[in-house]
Amino acid sequence: MPGPAISIRDVASRAGVSVGTVSNVLNRPDIVAAGTRTRVLAAISELGFVPNDAARQLRRGRSRTLGLVVLDVANPFFTDVARGVEDATSAAGMPVIFCNSDGDAAKERAYLDLLEEQRVQGVLITPVDDASERLMRLRERGVLVILLDHRSRRPDICSVSVDDRLGGALALRHLIDAGHRRIAFVGGPQHLEQVRDRYAGAVQAMTETGLPEGQLRRFDTPSLTVAAGRDAAARMLGMPRTSRVTAVFCANDLLALGVLQGLTRQQVRVPDDIALVGYDDIEFAAAAAVPLSSVRQPRQRLGHTAATLLLDEAANPDTHRHRQVVFDPELVVRESSQESRSQRSGG
Repeated sequence: MPGPAISIRDVASRAGVSVGTVSNVLNRPDIVAAGTRTRVLAAISELGFVPNDAARQLRRGRSRTLGLVVLDVANPFFTDVARGVEDATSAAGMPVIFCNSDGDAAKERAYLDLLEEQRVQGVLITPVDDASERLMRLRERGVLVILLDHRSRRPDICSVSVDDRLGGALALRHLIDAGHRRIAFVGGPQHLEQVRDRYAGAVQAMTETGLPEGQLRRFDTPSLTVAAGRDAAARMLGMPRTSRVTAVFCANDLLALGVLQGLTRQQVRVPDDIALVGYDDIEFAAAAAVPLSSVRQPRQRLGHTAATLLLDEAANPDTHRHRQVVFDPELVVRESSQESRSQRSGG
């Protein structure tokens, strides 16, 4: 019986190099040092390694598969983003491996390692943090990288995002225009760029309207979940009634739905007692017990645009133009933040 098939890992081990170096010798030999290239070719000859032509039919010998890494698969925002990705990739005949990092940097690294092992054509990722070093290593090994819902700070990496500072400012200006002065921001963790930018936009709106930054009270959360929103509402209601906030801006809709639950369970009326604005405008926002005002992001369009950029870079590596696409958000006003009928003396 024939022995087991020789793999690229066997070649790498025999030559004393990385799998990526062997891949470069097979697909981009001009970038490999002559001595290393000779060693790898000798190992290929000695072992009788035959490259898999099916796996090499696309650029740099990679499979017709993409990876999508998101922060929270339970968040409907990312479900909608994934639908946009799938619409673009299915038309191109490319399946997508869907990965959920849970906002955990270690889990994200493990998924990126897995996707590299699977020799994916490219990765669409909403990173836990900047993660630039790991993503740069992927690119050096021939994996295309597109940042999704996260702006790239490098001109050689495409990204698709929303102007979250503008979104935060839209939410706060709406609440200020409704007469609110004691306003809270609920969001976290702070290492997420989206949370930081939405808070920064809220602060900007405060200062531009002549209100002190310190007047925007911040309730940090460990996650962007309904449970974290309920906990924030409990902390909020623990404040003395005379100094309690009259309006809340949440960093996403799941937090806002949790805050809404926490308030209504304690017979706090929304919006009469406390007005509420979320972010993302997921489907559940309009369907909430009190329809939720929210800053709308073009969720499916984000995913579709990012996937289209990746497909273009894969198909046209020499002419592809790297772009940082930034969409403007839109405030959608519903019942949860319409002007309160209660008096807000001093607030």
